[in-house]
Amino acid sequence: MAKVAFLGLGVMGYPMAGHLAAAGHEVTVYNRTSAKAEAWVDQHGGAMATTPREAAKGAAFVMACVGNDDDLRGVCDGPDGAFAGMDDGAVFVDHTTVSAAVTQELSDIATSRGLSFVDAPISGGQAGAENGALSVMCGGDQTAYDQADPIIAAYARICRRLGDVGAGQLTKMCNQIAIAGLVQGLSEALHFAEKAGLDGRDVVEVISQGAAGSWQMSNRYETMIDDEFEHGFAVDWMRKDLGICLSTANENGASLPVTALVDQFYKDVQKMGGGRWDTSSLVKRLRALG
Repeated sequence: MAKVAFLGLGVMGYPMAGHLAAAGHEVTVYNRTSAKAEAWVDQHGGAMATTPREAAKGAAFVMACVGNDDDLRGVCDGPDGAFAGMDDGAVFVDHTTVSAAVTQELSDIATSRGLSFVDAPISGGQAGAENGALSVMCGGDQTAYDQADPIIAAYARICRRLGDVGAGQLTKMCNQIAIAGLVQGLSEALHFAEKAGLDGRDVVEVISQGAAGSWQMSNRYETMIDDEFEHGFAVDWMRKDLGICLSTANENGASLPVTALVDQFYKDVQKMGGGRWDTSSLVKRLRALG
């Protein structure tokens, strides 16, 4: 068992850190809002820290799951950042979805301090985090990955190294690009079924068993039909991720016409007041159009 720090106790990080504790690791948590850290300790034991540096002190592995590029910089660097508290040879594992550029930036800082850095964004949503069944896509040095893999296993269904630092983030971009098109397609299918006078549940029961089947269809169709979106992965976060995808595509020359279009559809959902709705709320936009 290892001494582990976990930074960020949001809807994903809270249960992920809990799985680490349940696996027998010695876990210290940090969260910007201390009440969440206190609640986590009350539920899982372990310890809480008031700064990332304090949390990272003596930890062999420091895991982070925060909001965006600036949030990640904030918990990593600076006098109170995790890097300042980590011992030589310790491994920093970033589960945040951020740009490949900030990943490389922070990896370079970590390396200069004798630390290892693994970018390891996740997919599977809140349910995947709670059930310990996340997909984890990693980039980084092979040795560092091999060290971190058994720790990540506490909450992963699959964990795979895709290449050097940044490869994990690039793979997560592929994930979000695929999801954007899938959710829009599913939304249009359910909207069409409604307009055609079909029972959406009956339709999905049939088509989900064929080539149209997907995780989104299996896990989101009922709440989409029932017009329920107060759950899951927020539109605001999806737009953040798609912005990273589109910016990177401008750099590498990839053509993402569907992704760009769906990003604008999510912008429409935000204007409807749905920034915190689940990404499946694209169907609500179609209903609003008539």
